[in-house]
Amino acid sequence: MFIKLDNSSVKVAEQIYRVFQNAYKVEAGIIGVSDFPPLKRTIEHITMSDTCFTGFLENDILAAVVETQLANEVLHIHSLTVAAEFFGRGIGKRLMHYVLQQEGYERAHVETALLNVPAINLYKKLGFAEIKRWIPSHGIEKIAFHKTMENCK
Repeated sequence: MFIKLDNSSVKVAEQIYRVFQNAYKVEAGIIGVSDFPPLKRTIEHITMSDTCFTGFLENDILAAVVETQLANEVLHIHSLTVAAEFFGRGIGKRLMHYVLQQEGYERAHVETALLNVPAINLYKKLGFAEIKRWIPSHGIEKIAFHKTMENCK
């Protein structure tokens, strides 16, 4: 079940934090780094965020979270995380489909680490096209994708 998450609630932010920590530890392993910026996010950061958090519940357990923000008719997908115990069930794909069905944007944008092959494969399956690669100051090479609204529905 899809649910809008009230990240201003400390209890909800703690649940989001647990999913983030669980998923980002796996991603850090996939890309081979120990100092991974997403793992530094705090519960306070989540409660203060002005982004939108959408969750996927399985048996009343928060199994996945997508964090989005709409700006200038672009849907920015800041994070897509699935708790490791829910990997391989298509939850990330279903959550992305759900978010991409929302109105009010002309294109969607998402980024990930260049070595995060599972995420890259998912975004390509969903019709996202690569638009750039770069190395930010933290040194983990990234890749960005976009998808126009006509391709999102």
